[in-house]
Amino acid sequence: MKSTFGGKRILVTGGTGSIGAGLVEALLRAKPKQIRIFSRDDSKQFECRSTLPENAPVNFLLGDVRDRDRLFRAMENIEIVFHAAALKHVGACERNPFEAVHTNVIGTQNVIDTALERNVERVVVISTDKAASPTNVMGTTKLLAEKLVLASFFYKGNKKTKLCAVRFGNVLWSRGSVTPLFLSQMKRKEPLTVTDPNMTRFFMTIPQAVSLVLKAAELTEDREVFVLKMPVLKVGELARAILECGIEKEIITKTLPITVTGKRDGDRLHEKLLTEDESLGALETKDMFIIQPNLSFSPAHPAPHRYKGARPAPEGAYASDKQRLLSKEEIKKLLLESWPRL
Repeated sequence: MKSTFGGKRILVTGGTGSIGAGLVEALLRAKPKQIRIFSRDDSKQFECRSTLPENAPVNFLLGDVRDRDRLFRAMENIEIVFHAAALKHVGACERNPFEAVHTNVIGTQNVIDTALERNVERVVVISTDKAASPTNVMGTTKLLAEKLVLASFFYKGNKKTKLCAVRFGNVLWSRGSVTPLFLSQMKRKEPLTVTDPNMTRFFMTIPQAVSLVLKAAELTEDREVFVLKMPVLKVGELARAILECGIEKEIITKTLPITVTGKRDGDRLHEKLLTEDESLGALETKDMFIIQPNLSFSPAHPAPHRYKGARPAPEGAYASDKQRLLSKEEIKKLLLESWPRL
């Protein structure tokens, strides 16, 4: 951590969101020279500022990744960029598709272009499992964001900037995820609403997600997609586990009903972190798959690499319905370890 991020000037777009704020907290332990949080919500910035030590080397900049001029100013003298700003709610993106394009696609291109102009050392773009064989607008725009990272090969020239993308699934207790919704429903003594109890999803905690994002930033050689392995659970089991945790935490005295509402627009029953096509020529480590850039190398002649312990990935999709499911007790352990302060 300190060798990569210590003494550096770092920009985090979307730095007041769950992953962005987690990144800032972790990066501060590496003693960077400065962290700039670039986001568009002044209220969230105010809340975030109050959680940081008074002498933390953090500056808050209001701005939107859609505004390339503002990004250019924000990125002056910056060495590392974590791009976490995005429209991430599936339903909202389905109903406002071109707004998703403006932020997730054009915004990402603005980050890439500005980083190249400012000669930034490395850029990490946060993506999602919904980018693998996307079936909704949000996933499609995130896949395009990943492709923009790959396409930088065609025009970056001799710039030193290294770019990569990091793909993972759902993060427990992150803003807009299902766990805060369940907790809110429990506090109101209302039924927990589940779209389909048999849905399977990749899940991990915020610290786990942040740790793997930082690891990808350290490993990048240029234009990879790092696919972070995550445990899998059934949404119905998650709801039952959080109800039991709610009783243990004395939020409720007895279990509440679970109401099945049906799939929403853009939802799918199972998710993929890696497609079968992407597995060809990909590498695997204990924590992740690494999709190497395929614009200059073929699967038959893979790119040379320096990823410690990496081996060729097995051929085939890495899908949530093909992995071992966490038991209810394992889910409860994850929930209780990461339970938010109330």
